[in-house]
Amino acid sequence: MDSRVSELFGGCCRPGGGPAVGGTLKARGAGGSSGCGGPKGKKKNGRNRGGKANNPPYLPPEAEDGNIEYKLKLVNPSQYRFEHLVTQMKWRLQEGRGEAVYQIGVEDNGLLVGLAEEEMRASLKTLHRMAEKVGADITVLREREVDYDSDMPRKITEVLVRKVPDNQQFLDLRVAVLGNVDSGKSTLLGVLTQGELDNGRGRARLNLFRHLHEIQSGRTSSISFEILGFNSKGEVVNYSDSRTAEEICESSSKMITFIDLAGHHKYLHTTIFGLTSYCPDCALLLVSANTGIAGTTREHLGLALALKVPFFIVVSKVDLCAKTTVERTVRQLERVLKQPGCHKVPMLVTSEDDAVTAAQQFAQSPNVTPIFTLSSVSGESLDLLKVFLNILPPLTNSKEQEELMQQLTEFQVDEIYTVPEVGTVVGGTLSSGICREGDQLVVGPTDDGCFLELRVCSIQRNRSACRVLRAGQAATLALGDFDRALLRKGMVMVSPEMNPTICSVFEAEIVLLFHATTFRRGFQVTVHVGNVRQTAVVEKIHAKGLRKRHCRLQTWLAIGIFWISIPQTPWRILIYRIWVSTGEREAGTIPEKFPSDAAAPPQNHTETGKIMFVFKDFSFK
Repeated sequence: MDSRVSELFGGCCRPGGGPAVGGTLKARGAGGSSGCGGPKGKKKNGRNRGGKANNPPYLPPEAEDGNIEYKLKLVNPSQYRFEHLVTQMKWRLQEGRGEAVYQIGVEDNGLLVGLAEEEMRASLKTLHRMAEKVGADITVLREREVDYDSDMPRKITEVLVRKVPDNQQFLDLRVAVLGNVDSGKSTLLGVLTQGELDNGRGRARLNLFRHLHEIQSGRTSSISFEILGFNSKGEVVNYSDSRTAEEICESSSKMITFIDLAGHHKYLHTTIFGLTSYCPDCALLLVSANTGIAGTTREHLGLALALKVPFFIVVSKVDLCAKTTVERTVRQLERVLKQPGCHKVPMLVTSEDDAVTAAQQFAQSPNVTPIFTLSSVSGESLDLLKVFLNILPPLTNSKEQEELMQQLTEFQVDEIYTVPEVGTVVGGTLSSGICREGDQLVVGPTDDGCFLELRVCSIQRNRSACRVLRAGQAATLALGDFDRALLRKGMVMVSPEMNPTICSVFEAEIVLLFHATTFRRGFQVTVHVGNVRQTAVVEKIHAKGLRKRHCRLQTWLAIGIFWISIPQTPWRILIYRIWVSTGEREAGTIPEKFPSDAAAPPQNHTETGKIMFVFKDFSFK
């Protein structure tokens, strides 16, 4: 949604946009006071009911771009006016990539006027006709009474309009699931996708595990994907009715793909790979209410900040704790989120109205971080998370999507399979362009730096057939009888017109954040770049314009690095900017850009021999 549009139901409406950073954002229910327009005072004109006086509440003026539309009323429009309104709805749906929000009872300048019940009913009927004309569905999110300059009760209604674009099967949103080990990540996903509550001993998570040792230990060590659908009316579509993945995709107009990542410290490199290679739209950070911020929670938080992935927080296992313990955990999270390194605005969600507010604020401002408190055993507040996920709009606008689709095809190879009667299959994400069945592409680089020709035989998304793949979408591609031994993770499949090149040496401007000893020339480091994880050697160091043999902490410097084994494609490094670590088990967790008061090493790093720094700029040779 457009960043200039403030939340209608969540506190003061300020022309400047979102809430001020540094405080806690508390959404208000529909029954509470609006808090809009500043303090109350005596009106110069107009009626004053019951001795109360209000200043006119305002939203920021309607924006031409974005998927939010203000309408004062839609009562009995002429045919010409109706056609114009339908065209306008198509534009808003295109801007929101299939979703639009209508505020009925609001003038174009943002004044909250409201409508009488009869006028509101007629306006919603007209809106329903408009939606039917374009093949969309409408859902009333919430209503609110306004008390300004009228003796009759007047309401404002917020309506969600959803239509799957003609060139897509469903709206898609990828959510990475982060959190410390034993915080309940897989259990929560099992409850959401299976439709059954957990028994308190991990029954809900069994369907998510991929390996026997995961079932035995109860800990995720690999990356798994789970889907949760919503139909056009906002109803949940999952496996509760014994449906297959194909049936869920067919019945859903919006699909949430959860990327379940490992929480244990020794699998941190797997978590880094999942975040950098699968390009999630946002992340869910799970925190156990009884342990608080512990283990890898800070590191996963740093990963999301470093990659600039918007995230929201879920406090789980509230059924095991007293209310005071849950409140203490929430306060601890708020303190961490307000620190200079995070600079976020925590927003506690306690009602359905709060969930709607949180979804809109989360899309409008990257600083807002919703916090949910729930239980996978009792089901407490679980519906609030579902409401949030249903309303959460795509976080990239249509212009960015169109620009990526106009570029040449580039597909990242993240997984490789051999399927009987199908042949070699690769899974990954399309970074740019459009990929169709039958396309001729080249894949590489191989060990000797070459690119090999291949043909895309078929495409599947979420286990259902798909003929066209667009930029930003994840899928699996069948390659027929192409030799699997020639493929590896980290390769790219690109259009031959791209004339791909490779690099063995690159230079990067970095800041050294943490290292147990002096960082010097000749260090072997593990570079995490997108879906590539490879050992490299620091060849030369420059600091403050002078060549040095070594460098100490908190210093910006330029280094030259060369790959030890396999050269890589340079454009991938330009896309993903991430830190480097020694290959001892884990990487660093510090954001890409650091204020002077936030460039500090993580508190939970006690081992020696690790190096953490972050790239700022690149050049290739």
